[in-house]
Amino acid sequence: MDKHFILPVKTMLMVLATTVLIAITVACSEQPKPEVKMNDAKPADILGNPNYLAFSYGGYRERTRDAVPTVAQLKDDMKILSAMGIKVLRTYNTSQYAHAANLLKAIRELKNDDPSFEMYVMLGTWVEAKDSWTDKPIHNQGNVENNTQEIETAIAMVNEYPDIVKFIAVGNEAMVQWAAKYFVRPNVILKWVNYLQDLKKQGKIPTDTMITSSDNFASWGGGDKNYHTDDLVTLLNAVDFVSVHTYPFHDSHYNPKFWAGRTEEVNLTEKERIENAMVRAVDYAKSQYQSVLDYMKSVGVDKPVHIGEIGWASIDNSHYGNDGAKAADEYKAKLFYDKVREWTNTDGLTCWYFEAFDEQWKDFKNPLGSENHFGQINLNNEAKYALWDMVDAGTFDSLTRNGKPITKTYGGDFEAMMKDVMAPPLQSEMGILELNQTNDQLVTGEPITQTAYIVSHRGYTGISSDSTLPSQVIKLNPWEGTSAIEMTHDGVLEVVTGEGDWWGAALEIQGGVGENISNFENGNLHFEIKGATTSTFKIGFQTGRFAEGTQVNNFVEFGPDASRQLTSDWVSYSIPLADMNQGADLNDVTGIVFLRGDVQSDGKHIHLKSVYYTQD
Repeated sequence: MDKHFILPVKTMLMVLATTVLIAITVACSEQPKPEVKMNDAKPADILGNPNYLAFSYGGYRERTRDAVPTVAQLKDDMKILSAMGIKVLRTYNTSQYAHAANLLKAIRELKNDDPSFEMYVMLGTWVEAKDSWTDKPIHNQGNVENNTQEIETAIAMVNEYPDIVKFIAVGNEAMVQWAAKYFVRPNVILKWVNYLQDLKKQGKIPTDTMITSSDNFASWGGGDKNYHTDDLVTLLNAVDFVSVHTYPFHDSHYNPKFWAGRTEEVNLTEKERIENAMVRAVDYAKSQYQSVLDYMKSVGVDKPVHIGEIGWASIDNSHYGNDGAKAADEYKAKLFYDKVREWTNTDGLTCWYFEAFDEQWKDFKNPLGSENHFGQINLNNEAKYALWDMVDAGTFDSLTRNGKPITKTYGGDFEAMMKDVMAPPLQSEMGILELNQTNDQLVTGEPITQTAYIVSHRGYTGISSDSTLPSQVIKLNPWEGTSAIEMTHDGVLEVVTGEGDWWGAALEIQGGVGENISNFENGNLHFEIKGATTSTFKIGFQTGRFAEGTQVNNFVEFGPDASRQLTSDWVSYSIPLADMNQGADLNDVTGIVFLRGDVQSDGKHIHLKSVYYTQD
């Protein structure tokens, strides 16, 4: 080898070091960057954790759910909610509309762009009875095609998005019996809960997915004893946690004892009366929550219980507005929201507050109806009073919805907002929705032996000295919100017929057992009636129960083409029960009086008073 080609040792070492350094640099540049792990909290770490605030969520902008929001629109919503500190959402359908599918895509895209982004979902499935939306739904059987598709779609979604879908709710208010057109018995919900729990055991869905059903407090055993069944107890044992709905807002009209101002509040300011009412409203929600815990304890069930829905609307033009309970406005909505969050966060409860954004499809025929106004942000991209502080703090800076920034309702003018706020009526100013005068000595279900049964009659004189009041409280129930009914303080029943394809209302015995008036078979129903409606309607009594398929309507007709005419003057009637009887079981009278219209009605009034039964 020629010596001119032999390098000094020092030079050789420098060359070697340089070569190694270049090789390391090249190798490093060719390797992929380490994968950044996305946020993926466990369901057990989310539930009850105040760092994971939750909302019920629907992103619909239009007057129909057929106009499904796009992935881009849903991403805008997710950014807004994330900025508010929201990390958990609850949805309502999986397969009937593409909303849930688009939502999961939106969250996934946001996580891909920013692995630190967190948003988790309780995936709701819509469950309904066989032959739902007909006159004869079969409540102890499910709509197999619909329910199977909803559940199977949920299974596919939780497997595709295990880092997002942490909970599955089988049914939304599917068991509550006022949902007369579609509700199911607990056995239908139980079938699908067990199915999902079995899939977890088999590893066919993520094993830490939590399964529940989201329903009214009464459906979970906290209300009428009609709900207390063996299947319900089995269901309570089958779910991973219980998701309870409670709505003091609605009961400000339907059960207003907690809501109306007390006599001693007459000298308080309106703000003081409102503050007291909102404290009572939250206490009312707590009592319904507690009623579920009490029932569960009574049947030996120990499961976590969280709030699946609770909310307060900001606008209403009927029962809850300034012509009714005076409950709906943004000021009360903020007080309620703040107090509910304080309660649930302090007590370690997850609360899927209803809801994030206003949606107008819910009551599209009535834009000012309360169902359209439960959101914290309205359809004009305005944050309601509950979020004004966030707007001031810059929470929504650079964020938009439908291409527009988030501003404040009322232009941020507090005094302008307060002009739409009214204190709740005093108790003496509210209509009566329960008849609480009862005969404590009368046992419900046993034959009534007295010769007269008084439903509503001031003074009870001139009827019979041998008379009785009802054995239980009588509730005035406007069926499915199709009508309005209340009693004035001078004893007059006022019914508004509604303006839909049908309407109905009844005076219903509470307690789960009907009144036994079998001794009145040859007797009469007496009342005085007048009104302004020109609609044809039925009036009579009900036996049995709609939810059990045993209900019978026993009636006579009033109307322009009927033999009995309604006039603007009081007219007295004594109608033989035999003339009304359509196959009644007089041992089980559940609707002491009912009214129903089955043709297009005019929304005008009917008035009744001096209502009672006699044996002859």
